[in-house]
Amino acid sequence: MNITEKTVAELCAGLAGKQFSSREITEAFLARIEAVDGVLNAYITVTGELALAQADEADARRTHGEARSALDGIPLALKDNYCTRDVRTTCASKMLDNFVPSYSATCWDKLQQAGAVLLGKTNMDEFAVGNTSETSAYGASRNPFAIGHVAGDGAAAAVAADLAAFAVSSGTGGDTRQPAPFCGVGGLKPSYGRVSRAALISNASSMDQAGLLAKTVRDAATVLEVIAGPDAADSTTMLAEAGAFCAACDKSVQGLKVGLPVEYLSGGLDAQTQKAVYQATDRLRELGTKVEEVSLPHSKYALPVYHVLASAEASANLARYDGVQYGLRVERDNVYDMYTATRSAGFGDEAKRRIILGTYVLSAEHIEDYYMRALKVRTLVKGDYDALFAVGYDCLLTPVSAGLSPQLAERLHDVMANYTADRYTAAVNLAGLPALSLPFALQGSLPLGIQLIGRPFGEEALLAAAAALEQPRFVAADIVAQEKGVACHD
Repeated sequence: MNITEKTVAELCAGLAGKQFSSREITEAFLARIEAVDGVLNAYITVTGELALAQADEADARRTHGEARSALDGIPLALKDNYCTRDVRTTCASKMLDNFVPSYSATCWDKLQQAGAVLLGKTNMDEFAVGNTSETSAYGASRNPFAIGHVAGDGAAAAVAADLAAFAVSSGTGGDTRQPAPFCGVGGLKPSYGRVSRAALISNASSMDQAGLLAKTVRDAATVLEVIAGPDAADSTTMLAEAGAFCAACDKSVQGLKVGLPVEYLSGGLDAQTQKAVYQATDRLRELGTKVEEVSLPHSKYALPVYHVLASAEASANLARYDGVQYGLRVERDNVYDMYTATRSAGFGDEAKRRIILGTYVLSAEHIEDYYMRALKVRTLVKGDYDALFAVGYDCLLTPVSAGLSPQLAERLHDVMANYTADRYTAAVNLAGLPALSLPFALQGSLPLGIQLIGRPFGEEALLAAAAALEQPRFVAADIVAQEKGVACHD
Protein backbone atom coordinates (compact mmCIF):
# COMPACT_ATOMS: atom_id res chain seq x y z
CA MET A 1 0.00 0.00 0.00
CA ASN A 2 1.26 3.47 -0.92
CA ILE A 3 1.87 5.62 2.15
CA THR A 4 -0.69 8.22 1.03
CA GLU A 5 -3.43 5.56 0.92
CA LYS A 6 -3.13 4.81 4.62
CA THR A 7 -5.70 5.96 7.14
CA VAL A 8 -4.89 8.35 9.96
CA ALA A 9 -4.88 5.37 12.37
CA GLU A 10 -2.38 3.50 10.16
CA LEU A 11 -0.14 6.56 9.82
CA CYS A 12 -0.21 7.12 13.59
CA ALA A 13 0.79 3.49 14.19
CA GLY A 14 3.55 3.69 11.58
CA LEU A 15 5.00 6.84 13.15
CA ALA A 16 4.84 5.35 16.63
CA GLY A 17 6.56 2.19 15.37
CA LYS A 18 9.20 4.16 13.44
CA GLN A 19 8.20 2.52 10.14
CA PHE A 20 8.49 5.92 8.48
CA SER A 21 8.94 9.55 9.45
CA SER A 22 6.59 12.50 9.21
CA ARG A 23 8.86 14.00 6.56
CA GLU A 24 8.55 10.85 4.44
CA ILE A 25 4.76 10.97 4.78
CA THR A 26 4.64 14.67 3.93
CA GLU A 27 6.93 14.32 0.93
CA ALA A 28 4.73 11.50 -0.38
CA PHE A 29 1.59 13.64 -0.08
CA LEU A 30 3.27 16.64 -1.73
CA ALA A 31 4.43 14.43 -4.60
CA ARG A 32 0.90 13.08 -4.98
CA ILE A 33 -0.49 16.64 -5.04
CA GLU A 34 2.04 17.60 -7.69
CA ALA A 35 1.06 14.56 -9.78
CA VAL A 36 -2.73 14.80 -9.80
CA ASP A 37 -4.03 18.10 -8.44
CA GLY A 38 -3.61 19.72 -11.82
CA VAL A 39 -6.52 17.51 -12.82
CA LEU A 40 -8.62 17.69 -9.65
CA ASN A 41 -8.14 21.33 -8.61
CA ALA A 42 -8.61 20.37 -4.96
CA TYR A 43 -6.16 22.95 -3.58
CA ILE A 44 -6.08 26.72 -3.91
CA THR A 45 -2.80 27.08 -2.02
CA VAL A 46 -0.21 24.35 -1.35
CA THR A 47 2.07 25.10 1.62
CA GLY A 48 4.95 22.76 0.77
CA GLU A 49 7.77 24.53 2.59
CA LEU A 50 5.68 25.06 5.71
CA ALA A 51 4.56 21.42 5.66
CA LEU A 52 8.10 20.07 5.46
CA ALA A 53 9.26 22.37 8.27
CA GLN A 54 6.36 21.22 10.46
CA ALA A 55 7.10 17.57 9.60
CA ASP A 56 10.74 17.98 10.63
CA GLU A 57 9.66 19.51 13.94
CA ALA A 58 7.28 16.59 14.52
CA ASP A 59 10.07 14.08 13.80
CA ALA A 60 12.37 15.87 16.25
CA ARG A 61 9.71 15.65 18.95
CA ARG A 62 9.17 11.95 18.37
CA THR A 63 12.94 11.33 18.47
CA HIS A 64 12.97 12.79 21.98
CA GLY A 65 9.79 10.98 23.05
CA GLU A 66 7.82 14.23 23.13
CA ALA A 67 5.03 13.60 20.62
CA ARG A 68 2.19 16.01 21.35
CA SER A 69 -0.68 13.76 20.31
CA ALA A 70 -1.62 10.89 18.01
CA LEU A 71 -1.86 13.46 15.20
CA ASP A 72 1.70 14.73 15.67
CA GLY A 73 3.25 14.64 12.20
CA ILE A 74 0.04 13.74 10.32
CA PRO A 75 -0.59 15.88 7.17
CA LEU A 76 -3.98 17.49 6.63
CA ALA A 77 -5.79 19.87 4.30
CA LEU A 78 -7.74 22.87 5.54
CA LYS A 79 -10.68 24.44 3.76
CA ASP A 80 -9.82 27.93 2.58
CA ASN A 81 -12.32 29.72 4.82
CA TYR A 82 -10.27 29.05 7.98
CA CYS A 83 -7.89 31.90 8.76
CA THR A 84 -4.27 30.75 8.87
CA ARG A 85 -1.62 33.11 10.15
CA ASP A 86 0.84 34.12 7.40
CA VAL A 87 -0.88 31.82 4.87
CA ARG A 88 -3.21 33.22 2.20
CA THR A 89 -6.90 32.70 2.96
CA THR A 90 -9.21 33.41 0.00
CA CYS A 91 -12.64 31.86 0.63
CA ALA A 92 -12.34 31.02 -3.10
CA SER A 93 -13.22 34.64 -3.90
CA LYS A 94 -11.52 37.39 -5.88
CA MET A 95 -12.51 39.61 -2.96
CA LEU A 96 -9.91 37.95 -0.71
CA ASP A 97 -7.41 36.80 -3.32
CA ASN A 98 -4.57 38.65 -1.58
CA PHE A 99 -5.70 38.31 2.06
CA VAL A 100 -3.04 36.97 4.43
CA PRO A 101 -4.36 36.86 8.03
CA SER A 102 -2.26 37.85 11.03
CA TYR A 103 -4.12 35.31 13.19
CA SER A 104 -5.37 31.73 12.95
CA ALA A 105 -8.69 30.01 13.52
CA THR A 106 -8.95 28.25 16.87
CA CYS A 107 -9.61 24.98 15.04
CA TRP A 108 -6.27 25.23 13.21
CA ASP A 109 -4.50 26.43 16.37
CA LYS A 110 -5.62 23.26 18.16
CA LEU A 111 -4.38 21.08 15.31
CA GLN A 112 -1.05 22.93 15.27
CA GLN A 113 -0.71 22.42 19.01
CA ALA A 114 -1.37 18.72 18.42
CA GLY A 115 1.48 18.68 15.87
CA ALA A 116 -0.53 18.26 12.66
CA VAL A 117 1.12 19.26 9.36
CA LEU A 118 -0.60 21.68 6.96
CA LEU A 119 -0.36 20.64 3.30
CA GLY A 120 -2.47 23.52 2.05
CA LYS A 121 -5.83 25.27 1.73
CA THR A 122 -8.56 23.62 -0.32
CA ASN A 123 -11.01 24.83 -2.94
CA MET A 124 -14.64 25.58 -2.09
CA ASP A 125 -17.67 27.50 -3.25
CA GLU A 126 -17.10 31.23 -2.93
CA PHE A 127 -17.69 32.17 0.72
CA ALA A 128 -19.32 28.70 0.99
CA VAL A 129 -22.42 29.81 -0.94
CA GLY A 130 -23.16 26.76 -3.09
CA ASN A 131 -22.80 23.00 -2.99
CA THR A 132 -20.72 21.98 -6.03
CA SER A 133 -17.59 24.23 -5.72
CA GLU A 134 -18.51 25.69 -9.13
CA THR A 135 -18.93 29.19 -7.69
CA SER A 136 -15.21 29.24 -6.80
CA ALA A 137 -13.20 32.03 -8.42
CA TYR A 138 -10.52 29.38 -9.07
CA GLY A 139 -12.73 26.89 -10.92
CA ALA A 140 -14.53 23.78 -9.69
CA SER A 141 -12.92 20.79 -8.03
CA ARG A 142 -13.33 17.52 -9.93
CA ASN A 143 -14.53 14.21 -8.54
CA PRO A 144 -11.71 11.63 -8.27
CA PHE A 145 -14.15 8.85 -9.16
CA ALA A 146 -15.25 10.53 -12.40
CA ILE A 147 -13.47 13.75 -13.31
CA GLY A 148 -16.40 14.91 -15.43
CA HIS A 149 -18.45 15.20 -12.23
CA VAL A 150 -18.26 17.67 -9.35
CA ALA A 151 -16.49 16.84 -6.11
CA GLY A 152 -18.66 19.33 -4.23
CA ASP A 153 -15.70 20.53 -2.21
CA GLY A 154 -11.92 20.51 -2.65
CA ALA A 155 -11.41 19.04 0.82
CA ALA A 156 -13.46 15.96 -0.07
CA ALA A 157 -11.56 15.53 -3.33
CA ALA A 158 -8.24 15.86 -1.49
CA VAL A 159 -9.01 13.11 1.01
CA ALA A 160 -10.58 10.81 -1.59
CA ALA A 161 -7.62 11.15 -3.97
CA ASP A 162 -5.03 10.64 -1.20
CA LEU A 163 -3.86 14.26 -1.34
CA ALA A 164 -4.25 14.57 2.45
CA ALA A 165 -4.68 12.13 5.35
CA PHE A 166 -7.78 14.04 6.47
CA ALA A 167 -9.33 17.47 5.98
CA VAL A 168 -11.12 20.04 8.07
CA SER A 169 -14.01 21.57 6.17
CA SER A 170 -17.12 23.48 7.20
CA GLY A 171 -20.83 23.23 6.61
CA THR A 172 -23.71 25.71 6.51
CA GLY A 173 -26.38 23.55 4.91
CA GLY A 174 -24.55 20.41 3.79
CA ASP A 175 -21.12 21.51 2.55
CA THR A 176 -19.32 18.65 4.33
CA ARG A 177 -21.92 15.88 4.23
CA GLN A 178 -22.86 16.04 0.53
CA PRO A 179 -19.34 16.17 -0.97
CA ALA A 180 -18.13 13.35 1.29
CA PRO A 181 -20.12 10.46 -0.24
CA PHE A 182 -19.84 12.06 -3.70
CA CYS A 183 -16.11 11.37 -3.31
CA GLY A 184 -16.31 8.09 -1.38
CA VAL A 185 -15.25 9.39 2.06
CA GLY A 186 -16.96 10.09 5.36
CA GLY A 187 -18.17 13.55 6.39
CA LEU A 188 -18.91 14.55 9.99
CA LYS A 189 -20.71 17.71 11.07
CA PRO A 190 -20.49 18.05 14.88
CA SER A 191 -23.19 19.66 17.02
CA TYR A 192 -23.39 23.44 16.83
CA GLY A 193 -21.17 24.61 19.68
CA ARG A 194 -19.05 21.45 19.84
CA VAL A 195 -16.16 23.00 17.85
CA SER A 196 -15.05 26.63 17.88
CA ARG A 197 -15.93 28.81 14.90
CA ALA A 198 -13.47 31.55 15.87
CA ALA A 199 -11.77 32.87 12.71
CA LEU A 200 -13.80 30.53 10.51
CA ILE A 201 -14.90 33.16 7.99
CA SER A 202 -18.65 33.39 8.39
CA ASN A 203 -21.33 32.65 5.84
CA ALA A 204 -24.41 32.10 8.02
CA SER A 205 -23.21 32.37 11.61
CA SER A 206 -26.11 30.58 13.31
CA MET A 207 -25.64 27.53 11.05
CA ASP A 208 -21.92 27.37 10.23
CA GLN A 209 -20.00 24.56 11.88
CA ALA A 210 -16.67 22.86 11.38
CA GLY A 211 -16.73 19.63 9.40
CA LEU A 212 -14.38 16.67 9.13
CA LEU A 213 -13.59 14.61 6.04
CA ALA A 214 -11.82 11.31 6.61
CA LYS A 215 -11.28 7.87 5.10
CA THR A 216 -12.79 6.11 8.11
CA VAL A 217 -15.18 6.88 10.95
CA ARG A 218 -12.38 6.27 13.46
CA ASP A 219 -10.18 8.83 11.72
CA ALA A 220 -12.94 11.43 12.04
CA ALA A 221 -13.37 10.56 15.71
CA THR A 222 -9.61 10.92 16.30
CA VAL A 223 -9.58 14.43 14.85
CA LEU A 224 -12.79 15.44 16.65
CA GLU A 225 -11.17 14.64 20.00
CA VAL A 226 -8.47 17.21 19.17
CA ILE A 227 -10.59 20.11 17.87
CA ALA A 228 -13.69 19.81 20.10
CA GLY A 229 -14.18 21.79 23.26
CA PRO A 230 -15.03 25.26 24.58
CA ASP A 231 -13.24 28.37 23.36
CA ALA A 232 -13.17 31.78 25.06
CA ALA A 233 -12.93 33.36 21.60
CA ASP A 234 -16.29 31.86 20.52
CA SER A 235 -19.26 32.46 22.80
CA THR A 236 -21.36 29.90 20.90
CA THR A 237 -19.19 26.98 22.03
CA MET A 238 -20.59 24.88 24.86
CA LEU A 239 -18.70 24.05 28.02
CA ALA A 240 -18.80 20.33 27.22
CA GLU A 241 -15.29 18.99 26.73
CA ALA A 242 -14.42 16.49 24.01
CA GLY A 243 -15.93 13.06 24.55
CA ALA A 244 -14.44 9.60 24.13
CA PHE A 245 -15.19 9.64 20.43
CA CYS A 246 -12.68 6.98 19.39
CA ALA A 247 -13.97 4.59 22.05
CA ALA A 248 -17.49 5.13 20.70
CA CYS A 249 -16.45 3.57 17.38
CA ASP A 250 -16.04 0.21 19.17
CA LYS A 251 -19.38 0.27 20.97
CA SER A 252 -22.16 -2.16 20.16
CA VAL A 253 -25.26 -0.71 18.52
CA GLN A 254 -27.47 -3.34 20.11
CA GLY A 255 -30.29 -1.55 21.85
CA LEU A 256 -29.90 1.72 19.98
CA LYS A 257 -33.14 3.24 18.76
CA VAL A 258 -33.00 4.66 15.23
CA GLY A 259 -35.75 6.60 13.45
CA LEU A 260 -36.44 6.44 9.71
CA PRO A 261 -38.22 9.71 8.72
CA VAL A 262 -40.87 8.93 6.13
CA GLU A 263 -40.70 12.46 4.69
CA TYR A 264 -37.12 11.86 3.58
CA LEU A 265 -37.92 8.77 1.53
CA SER A 266 -40.20 10.23 -1.12
CA GLY A 267 -40.34 13.11 -3.57
CA GLY A 268 -37.59 12.88 -6.16
CA LEU A 269 -35.25 10.54 -4.33
CA ASP A 270 -33.04 8.40 -6.59
CA ALA A 271 -34.14 4.73 -6.47
CA GLN A 272 -30.63 3.48 -5.75
CA THR A 273 -30.20 5.93 -2.88
CA GLN A 274 -33.50 4.82 -1.40
CA LYS A 275 -32.37 1.22 -1.74
CA ALA A 276 -29.13 2.05 0.09
CA VAL A 277 -31.07 3.57 3.01
CA TYR A 278 -33.19 0.45 3.35
CA GLN A 279 -30.11 -1.78 3.12
CA ALA A 280 -28.56 0.23 5.95
CA THR A 281 -31.78 -0.23 7.90
CA ASP A 282 -31.58 -4.00 7.46
CA ARG A 283 -27.95 -3.99 8.56
CA LEU A 284 -28.75 -2.11 11.77
CA ARG A 285 -31.59 -4.47 12.58
CA GLU A 286 -29.27 -7.46 12.12
CA LEU A 287 -26.99 -5.90 14.74
CA GLY A 288 -29.79 -5.54 17.27
CA THR A 289 -30.79 -1.93 16.65
CA LYS A 290 -34.44 -1.02 16.84
CA VAL A 291 -35.42 0.88 13.67
CA GLU A 292 -38.85 2.48 13.33
CA GLU A 293 -40.51 4.82 10.88
CA VAL A 294 -41.01 8.30 12.32
CA SER A 295 -42.36 11.62 11.11
CA LEU A 296 -40.86 15.11 10.90
CA PRO A 297 -44.02 17.01 9.93
CA HIS A 298 -42.37 20.40 9.46
CA SER A 299 -39.49 19.10 7.36
CA LYS A 300 -41.14 20.36 4.16
CA TYR A 301 -40.57 23.91 5.38
CA ALA A 302 -36.90 23.44 6.27
CA LEU A 303 -35.46 24.26 2.85
CA PRO A 304 -37.26 27.61 2.27
CA VAL A 305 -36.57 28.59 5.88
CA TYR A 306 -32.93 27.73 5.44
CA HIS A 307 -32.55 29.85 2.31
CA VAL A 308 -34.29 32.86 3.85
CA LEU A 309 -32.17 32.76 7.00
CA ALA A 310 -28.90 31.75 5.32
CA SER A 311 -29.24 34.54 2.75
CA ALA A 312 -30.04 37.08 5.47
CA GLU A 313 -27.00 36.07 7.49
CA ALA A 314 -24.77 35.91 4.42
CA SER A 315 -25.88 39.41 3.45
CA ALA A 316 -24.93 40.72 6.89
CA ASN A 317 -21.60 38.87 6.96
CA LEU A 318 -20.52 39.77 3.42
CA ALA A 319 -21.27 43.45 3.98
CA ARG A 320 -17.83 43.83 5.60
CA TYR A 321 -16.08 43.31 2.25
CA ASP A 322 -16.15 46.86 0.95
CA GLY A 323 -12.56 47.56 -0.12
CA VAL A 324 -11.76 49.63 2.94
CA GLN A 325 -10.02 47.40 5.49
CA TYR A 326 -8.73 44.34 3.62
CA GLY A 327 -9.05 42.39 0.44
CA LEU A 328 -9.78 43.74 -3.03
CA ARG A 329 -10.05 47.49 -3.57
CA VAL A 330 -11.03 49.06 -6.90
CA GLU A 331 -10.14 52.75 -6.79
CA ARG A 332 -12.75 55.31 -7.83
CA ASP A 333 -13.23 59.06 -7.36
CA ASN A 334 -15.53 58.73 -4.34
CA VAL A 335 -16.25 56.17 -1.65
CA TYR A 336 -19.66 55.11 -2.97
CA ASP A 337 -18.32 54.37 -6.44
CA MET A 338 -15.39 52.54 -4.82
CA TYR A 339 -17.82 50.32 -2.86
CA THR A 340 -19.81 49.53 -5.99
CA ALA A 341 -16.80 48.83 -8.20
CA THR A 342 -15.07 46.71 -5.54
CA ARG A 343 -18.09 44.53 -4.83
CA SER A 344 -18.97 44.19 -8.51
CA ALA A 345 -15.48 42.96 -9.30
CA GLY A 346 -14.90 40.96 -6.13
CA PHE A 347 -18.07 38.92 -5.70
CA GLY A 348 -19.27 36.18 -8.04
CA ASP A 349 -22.86 35.79 -9.22
CA GLU A 350 -24.01 33.47 -6.43
CA ALA A 351 -22.56 35.64 -3.66
CA LYS A 352 -24.30 38.66 -5.20
CA ARG A 353 -27.54 36.70 -5.42
CA ARG A 354 -27.38 35.81 -1.70
CA ILE A 355 -26.56 39.41 -0.75
CA ILE A 356 -29.51 40.77 -2.73
CA LEU A 357 -31.96 38.17 -1.40
CA GLY A 358 -30.71 38.55 2.16
CA THR A 359 -30.88 42.33 2.05
CA TYR A 360 -34.44 42.10 0.72
CA VAL A 361 -35.70 39.83 3.51
CA LEU A 362 -34.00 42.02 6.14
CA SER A 363 -35.44 45.27 4.78
CA ALA A 364 -37.85 47.20 6.98
CA GLU A 365 -40.74 46.47 4.62
CA HIS A 366 -40.22 42.70 4.55
CA ILE A 367 -38.44 41.60 7.73
CA GLU A 368 -41.66 40.58 9.50
CA ASP A 369 -43.04 38.68 6.51
CA TYR A 370 -39.88 36.73 5.74
CA TYR A 371 -37.06 36.82 8.26
CA MET A 372 -39.09 36.86 11.48
CA ARG A 373 -41.55 34.28 10.15
CA ALA A 374 -38.67 32.03 9.08
CA LEU A 375 -37.24 32.22 12.61
CA LYS A 376 -40.56 31.00 14.01
CA VAL A 377 -40.75 28.10 11.55
CA ARG A 378 -37.13 27.23 12.35
CA THR A 379 -38.28 26.65 15.92
CA LEU A 380 -40.94 24.23 14.64
CA VAL A 381 -38.42 22.34 12.51
CA LYS A 382 -36.09 21.97 15.48
CA GLY A 383 -39.03 20.97 17.67
CA ASP A 384 -39.74 17.94 15.46
CA TYR A 385 -36.24 16.60 16.11
CA ASP A 386 -36.40 17.43 19.82
CA ALA A 387 -39.68 15.51 20.14
CA LEU A 388 -38.15 12.35 18.65
CA PHE A 389 -35.02 12.51 20.80
CA ALA A 390 -37.18 13.16 23.87
CA VAL A 391 -38.90 9.77 23.42
CA GLY A 392 -35.66 7.84 23.22
CA TYR A 393 -34.41 7.89 19.62
CA ASP A 394 -30.62 7.97 19.50
CA CYS A 395 -30.27 8.94 15.86
CA LEU A 396 -32.12 9.14 12.54
CA LEU A 397 -31.21 7.44 9.26
CA THR A 398 -31.83 9.40 6.05
CA PRO A 399 -30.51 10.02 2.54
CA VAL A 400 -27.84 12.72 2.26
CA SER A 401 -28.59 13.77 -1.31
CA ALA A 402 -31.20 12.92 -3.92
CA GLY A 403 -28.74 11.09 -6.13
CA LEU A 404 -25.18 10.88 -7.39
CA SER A 405 -22.64 13.64 -7.90
CA PRO A 406 -23.89 15.83 -10.78
CA GLN A 407 -21.85 16.43 -13.89
CA LEU A 408 -19.74 19.55 -14.13
CA ALA A 409 -21.84 22.51 -15.32
CA GLU A 410 -25.08 20.50 -14.91
CA ARG A 411 -26.29 22.84 -12.14
CA LEU A 412 -24.11 25.84 -12.89
CA HIS A 413 -26.94 28.00 -14.24
CA ASP A 414 -29.84 26.13 -12.61
CA VAL A 415 -30.40 28.10 -9.43
CA MET A 416 -33.38 26.04 -8.27
CA ALA A 417 -31.52 22.74 -8.70
CA ASN A 418 -28.71 24.14 -6.57
CA TYR A 419 -31.06 25.48 -3.92
CA THR A 420 -33.01 22.23 -3.60
CA ALA A 421 -29.87 20.07 -3.39
CA ASP A 422 -29.74 20.70 0.38
CA ARG A 423 -33.18 19.21 1.03
CA TYR A 424 -31.82 16.34 3.17
CA THR A 425 -29.10 18.29 4.98
CA ALA A 426 -30.22 21.87 5.65
CA ALA A 427 -32.60 21.05 8.52
CA VAL A 428 -29.71 19.60 10.52
CA ASN A 429 -27.96 22.98 10.48
CA LEU A 430 -31.17 24.78 11.37
CA ALA A 431 -31.50 22.53 14.44
CA GLY A 432 -27.79 22.56 15.36
CA LEU A 433 -27.58 18.75 15.38
CA PRO A 434 -24.60 16.47 14.70
CA ALA A 435 -24.75 14.41 11.51
CA LEU A 436 -22.48 12.07 9.60
CA SER A 437 -22.57 10.93 5.98
CA LEU A 438 -21.06 7.73 4.65
CA PRO A 439 -20.48 6.26 1.20
CA PHE A 440 -22.58 3.10 1.23
CA ALA A 441 -22.70 1.72 -2.32
CA LEU A 442 -21.40 2.23 -5.84
CA GLN A 443 -23.68 3.03 -8.77
CA GLY A 444 -21.54 2.64 -11.85
CA SER A 445 -18.27 4.36 -11.03
CA LEU A 446 -19.75 6.82 -8.53
CA PRO A 447 -20.39 6.34 -4.79
CA LEU A 448 -23.71 7.15 -3.19
CA GLY A 449 -24.25 7.78 0.48
CA ILE A 450 -26.49 7.77 3.52
CA GLN A 451 -26.77 10.12 6.49
CA LEU A 452 -27.09 9.62 10.23
CA ILE A 453 -28.43 12.48 12.36
CA GLY A 454 -27.83 12.52 16.12
CA ARG A 455 -29.28 14.19 19.18
CA PRO A 456 -27.58 17.43 20.33
CA PHE A 457 -24.08 16.56 21.56
CA GLY A 458 -24.84 12.90 20.87
CA GLU A 459 -21.78 12.28 18.71
CA GLU A 460 -20.89 9.05 20.55
CA ALA A 461 -24.07 7.22 19.48
CA LEU A 462 -23.73 8.70 16.00
CA LEU A 463 -20.16 7.43 15.62
CA ALA A 464 -21.11 3.97 16.95
CA ALA A 465 -23.92 3.63 14.40
CA ALA A 466 -21.71 4.95 11.60
CA ALA A 467 -18.90 2.53 12.45
CA ALA A 468 -21.40 -0.34 12.32
CA LEU A 469 -22.54 0.71 8.83
CA GLU A 470 -19.11 1.54 7.44
CA GLN A 471 -18.20 -0.20 4.18
CA PRO A 472 -14.72 -1.14 2.91
CA ARG A 473 -13.19 1.91 1.30
CA PHE A 474 -14.18 2.63 -2.30
CA VAL A 475 -11.14 3.38 -4.46
CA ALA A 476 -11.24 5.80 -7.37
CA ALA A 477 -9.88 4.90 -10.81
CA ASP A 478 -6.48 6.28 -11.80
CA ILE A 479 -6.95 10.04 -12.09
CA VAL A 480 -4.20 10.69 -14.62
CA ALA A 481 -5.56 7.88 -16.81
CA GLN A 482 -9.05 9.41 -16.58
CA GLU A 483 -7.65 12.78 -17.74
CA LYS A 484 -5.87 11.16 -20.67
CA GLY A 485 -9.06 9.34 -21.62
CA VAL A 486 -11.01 12.59 -21.62
CA ALA A 487 -8.30 14.29 -23.70
CA CYS A 488 -8.31 11.42 -26.25
CA HIS A 489 -12.12 11.54 -26.43
CA ASP A 490 -12.04 15.29 -27.04
